[in-house]
Amino acid sequence: MFPTLHLWARRPLQLLLSFCILWLSANSSLAALPSIASKTKGMHAMPGFVDLYWDEEKGDLYMAIAELDKEFIYQVSLASGLGSNPVGLDRGQLGHTFVLEARKVGPKIYFWEKNYRFRADTDNPAERKAVQEAFAQSVQWAFPIVARSGDKYLLKANDYFLRDTHQVIARLANAKQGKFTLDKKRSSFHLERTKAFPNNTEVEVNLTYASKKPGKLVRHVAANANSVSLRQHHTFIAAPEGYTPRYADPRIGSLGLTYQDYGSAIEQDLFVRLAGRHRLEKKFPERERSEVKEPIVYYVDGGTPEPIRSALIEGAMWWEDAFEAAGFINAFKVEVLPEDADPQDSRYNMIHWTHRRTRGYSYGSFIMDPRTGEIIKGNVNLGSLRLRQDYLHARKALEGYSMDEHSMCQLADSPSFDYLAKMASGSDKAAVEMALARVRQLSAHEVGHTIGLPHNFMASSYGRESVMDYPAPLIDIKDGKLDVSNAYLQRIGEYDKLSVRWLYGEFDKDKEQAELAAIIKESIDRDLIYVNHINNKFTRAAHPKTSVWDNGSNLVDQLEHEYKVRRIILDNFGEHLLRPDEPYSNLRYILLPSYMHHRFQLNAAAQTLGGADYRYASRGDGQQTIHIVPAKEQLRALDLILQSLSPEFLRLPTAALELITPAEGRFNQGETLAGRANLIFDTDAAIEASAALSVEQILRPERLQRLENFSVRGDYPSVDQVLNRLLKASWDIKPAKDPQDRQIQKVVQQVVVQKMADAAANKNSSHSVRAELNHKLAGLAKRLKSKRKADAHEQQVARNIESWLKKQESHLKSIDLPPGDPI
Repeated sequence: MFPTLHLWARRPLQLLLSFCILWLSANSSLAALPSIASKTKGMHAMPGFVDLYWDEEKGDLYMAIAELDKEFIYQVSLASGLGSNPVGLDRGQLGHTFVLEARKVGPKIYFWEKNYRFRADTDNPAERKAVQEAFAQSVQWAFPIVARSGDKYLLKANDYFLRDTHQVIARLANAKQGKFTLDKKRSSFHLERTKAFPNNTEVEVNLTYASKKPGKLVRHVAANANSVSLRQHHTFIAAPEGYTPRYADPRIGSLGLTYQDYGSAIEQDLFVRLAGRHRLEKKFPERERSEVKEPIVYYVDGGTPEPIRSALIEGAMWWEDAFEAAGFINAFKVEVLPEDADPQDSRYNMIHWTHRRTRGYSYGSFIMDPRTGEIIKGNVNLGSLRLRQDYLHARKALEGYSMDEHSMCQLADSPSFDYLAKMASGSDKAAVEMALARVRQLSAHEVGHTIGLPHNFMASSYGRESVMDYPAPLIDIKDGKLDVSNAYLQRIGEYDKLSVRWLYGEFDKDKEQAELAAIIKESIDRDLIYVNHINNKFTRAAHPKTSVWDNGSNLVDQLEHEYKVRRIILDNFGEHLLRPDEPYSNLRYILLPSYMHHRFQLNAAAQTLGGADYRYASRGDGQQTIHIVPAKEQLRALDLILQSLSPEFLRLPTAALELITPAEGRFNQGETLAGRANLIFDTDAAIEASAALSVEQILRPERLQRLENFSVRGDYPSVDQVLNRLLKASWDIKPAKDPQDRQIQKVVQQVVVQKMADAAANKNSSHSVRAELNHKLAGLAKRLKSKRKADAHEQQVARNIESWLKKQESHLKSIDLPPGDPI
């Protein structure tokens, strides 16, 4: 017993001695390290926020960490792109933003990633620590220390930077483009854009990804799809200090960050929502209007050609008016990026002109301090092929290649007139000008995101008073002809000015909340209302005034107008829309936006059916909360949509049938209506696609569920009533005498049955909605089977319905429309 006690008594001393030996060993190894000066002798030094040293002979990059246990911001971005819109790896694209802290433990420096999504905003350090320890942080990297001078440590950084930080491998895999691996032997530092500055350090690398079986999209764009090289950019930024956050309000739009505050009182909201914004301070805060200490400057990609470059600058500069209205003088500027500047440098707010193989969305993003919501760098990516789509939308609406003197005088005031004057034909001049008008609006829109503003899809209902909406080109009818001169509003709107005033306005601390509340009240009083796309998912929305690619204070009224515009476009369809020597097969690319001109306004008007108007109201602000659209207006929207199923509406222009030829093999690039007739234009498929658009909007599972909910609360249309009207418009009709019109009726009938079966099969459809759909289908099948002289079409439809009702699955495939957005 005593010997055992003796051994246990000795153990603490043994452990202490072992610890001392390890500590001495670690520190003696550090003491034996060379100095930074001796280790980096002969290397290219880049002093800055984080000092860099480049060893040209060995191809090694070192960085020196001087401040431990102090937070800094680390940003990842993509300096060169893949060029594929579906994959989405774009030039200039921002990746993740991290808050890191360098900590020394023994012979290593660790990069700790801080977790700011969960906090305790309190002065009590124990409360803050309790939250920090409750949620996991991460160790991003561990560096062996290779040299030391005082409190500065030198780290070899090759492995840290030469890695797939932007998660390219995962994104290619998610896009089903093959299994890629990072080939470090073919990866290197890109020294041209590796630099250090006092408050930021930039490192760029060229990474090569290898695959034995690359996907089709990669093969379309890469020089060698088996070996794809992309440049990734790493940024270290000194964590900003002295910024005062602003808290978000649901009634006015702001982007930003949200975190949970476990230091909040039990009666307070657990979630803190900060409004993201650039730092902007007046030189003389006591003045209502003042010059600023540092203006917000955006730089346009120098690789943008004219006249697009000038249009981008003009559109972005509209925001100057908003900041002026908020009391800031010369606070917002737009310039061309200097030739020697790096667009990935965190000091430059950028507007990139981004090329891809196919057209796609543009977007505005930013580097934001994850602690405070301060926007450090705004970053816009504008897809270059959008311009050509806008040009195509304008071209379809014009009468051909002539322009009168009056129209030329109207264009003379355009900033792009010199360019337009070089165009060979009048219609091209007008079409290009409309496309440039859209580019200006697009530039303002995406820059708006990067200064902190979200979408406001309500704005088109009150005079297009925000560039943060998705605008469709507004085409007027004058003397029976189409007028595109007012297609896009060429300024920011009143809502934009108000929201910038709320977001950036500088107020006395004791008056700030009252001043912000007054701006909110002003927005309500002036009906400058904000509704974004979180509750408005493009084709599933319920708000009767809030949609995308729409116009008008009443979306149903505007759909009637767009029907008339569409008719004029189709009546005007012909070879005069082609440029001299342009192949007739190109008419199919003009036909798609012409035939489907009503597409997005129809989507918008459909929101009235089963719709409910609402506001982001707060208690006591006097706003309505939510009310169901009156039955009469819902049914008016339904009847107008059903008009698009008539033969009169769906007939294709004669010129399309007589002039569209198959395209030569290397001249078949473009978006067109799909078909089943191989190279020959398929009229049935075009009719089917258009009819399917209308029927799908009526039968959206979310819409049918709202109809089911609302109809039991009052005198509102029910699912049964809507299905009856749909069947009446498609099946309870006399067969047309004209063979082409009769064929249109058959196509529509098949589409209605198919889409009803699809809706019944949809997992998002409730039991009661499925029951209504199946009941109507069963009734139609019974009616067709009992018909004495049912034709082959009717017999086949009856068999399809019976098969569906028995197996609850369908093997029929509908023709899909191309994306077609007016972007």
